[in-house]
Amino acid sequence: MTRTNTLKTLLFAPALPLALLLIPLTAAGVARAAEPVAIDLTFQLGEPKGAVMVALYDNEAAYTGGKPLRTAKAPVTSASVTARFAGLTPGRYAAKAFHDLDGDGELDMNPIGMPTEPFAFSNNAPARGGPAPWSAAAFEVGPQGAAQTLVIR
Repeated sequence: MTRTNTLKTLLFAPALPLALLLIPLTAAGVARAAEPVAIDLTFQLGEPKGAVMVALYDNEAAYTGGKPLRTAKAPVTSASVTARFAGLTPGRYAAKAFHDLDGDGELDMNPIGMPTEPFAFSNNAPARGGPAPWSAAAFEVGPQGAAQTLVIR
């Protein structure tokens, strides 16, 4: 290879991948990024006071002891309230919630660690000796988003 050809190769070869990126791509040939979706969680309550505190998780490790993906505080003014989580990607999620009757922002517990304020988990998953497991509370969120009605007990 001559020096001129080597120089041309060095100068113009890196431009080829860049040129390919600039070619307009059609939807038929490329997977599109998922559009943001929303999850609406409606809570049915016993008392119309306080607020519902909600934690949303996108994986089992976080759900069982880590940090929530998002949180929400929904003031209660009637027998039901909805918390909306927007701007999410489709996938698997689970939620934990409690009705903060006294407004202190914390789930009140008795001396042996049992909740004294009403609570709920997504899918209305039952709590047996502790929080409902991820396998019972997790739900799929598709391209249209998701909505659930949860009974706080």
